[in-house]
Amino acid sequence: MSIRLSSKLFHLLKKTSCALCSKRCFGVKINPEDVDPFMAPYSESPKDQQRLYVWGMAEHGALGDLKIRSRERQIQFIYRPVRLRFSYSHKIKDLACGYGFTVYAVESNQYKLFGCGLNTDSQIGYHDPRKGHPLGLILAPVPIQLPLKEPNTKIKAVAAGRAHTLVLTNTEGVYALGSNCYGQCGRKIIENEDYSKLRNMNNIKLDDGISKIICGQDHSLFITKTGKVYACGWGADGQTGLGHYNNESQPTIVEGDIKDEKIVKVVSSADCVLALNDQGDVFGWGNSEYGQLLLDSDKYQVNTPRKLLLNKAVGKIIDIGATGSSCIALNDEGVVFVWGFGILGKGPDMNRSREPTPIPPILFGRNQYNPETKVKSVYGGIFHMAAITSEGNLYTWGKNKWGQLGLGHVKDQYFPLQVSVGAAVKRVSCGVDHMVALCTPYQ
Repeated sequence: MSIRLSSKLFHLLKKTSCALCSKRCFGVKINPEDVDPFMAPYSESPKDQQRLYVWGMAEHGALGDLKIRSRERQIQFIYRPVRLRFSYSHKIKDLACGYGFTVYAVESNQYKLFGCGLNTDSQIGYHDPRKGHPLGLILAPVPIQLPLKEPNTKIKAVAAGRAHTLVLTNTEGVYALGSNCYGQCGRKIIENEDYSKLRNMNNIKLDDGISKIICGQDHSLFITKTGKVYACGWGADGQTGLGHYNNESQPTIVEGDIKDEKIVKVVSSADCVLALNDQGDVFGWGNSEYGQLLLDSDKYQVNTPRKLLLNKAVGKIIDIGATGSSCIALNDEGVVFVWGFGILGKGPDMNRSREPTPIPPILFGRNQYNPETKVKSVYGGIFHMAAITSEGNLYTWGKNKWGQLGLGHVKDQYFPLQVSVGAAVKRVSCGVDHMVALCTPYQ
């Protein structure tokens, strides 16, 4: 798809009528059959206080836009943010991008979890319009039935890996669905199990209670209410942090240098893991082939957590992210630091850094006219990074083969560049080839 076609679609979106209020926007008469039920028009309705934007690879359905894909079959990518109606009728509590699929937790008394995209391993539930013929591709968000014991149970968070999904509830622990070929769903590995027809979900509970969930590529991590970390799944590069390189099918406590620490955040998009404690210290384990764990030796895998020796200039860290080959950290002054290998956001001539190096704040909009602007949160996908500023502006940089940066093209981006979202971005999720953003109107 060309940039011109993407722009055309964006302007068409602004002209669609609202199926909910039957109003015509911009004086354009719309045939009701042409109204896209998954597209949201611009509106001043009180229900419009939450907005959902998606972009990137569209072919596998992870963007949840059935109409665009069926109407323009040659379209494989959406290069710019496209707003979906889904958030207009569902209050989204959390979202997560997996490898070619997306899951949404919503506030509802009926359907509380939705998913779309690739479903080859039942990572977004079992769906079979014809008995015995499960769908491996779902082009629009569909409800995912959870085996909840109580109807009042609420979903607090979701996480997505390569082919598995974790769902955190307020009273029933975590539900894990999808592929368990490495034990990433926290249950015993069954040889030759057919995940495409998997109807059951594993219920995971820990004595200390679970407060946060994280999916790596083929492993899972859990933070308890007391700040302890548990892990299960693929451990060939030490990413489970359990002191060995074998797979672990049951959530097991992770110790090492984080044994006596209160961990508040853990991130992992591939096979490298970073953890942040309540004092602003960073720990890491897993793959360090590209220098992600700041080791002095040539050791490329670390199977137990170790504290990263950050220099004093970095300061107190308040947020972290990890790509497949690099890391990103944010300090309490709003300065972003990057290290590792790949597109780090400091130009085409810098593709490797053996220590954290800052990205100039001016690249995130801080200048003499906006001296108070600073980055509030950072994110890492497999091939790209993202940051959200105090004004709600989203910046992305990195590999852009599928348009996952949302910049209107598929060229790699070597410096942080603002994405034209059209709303204040509150949170994003970075998939391999797509992104989703939850936003509110600018004040």
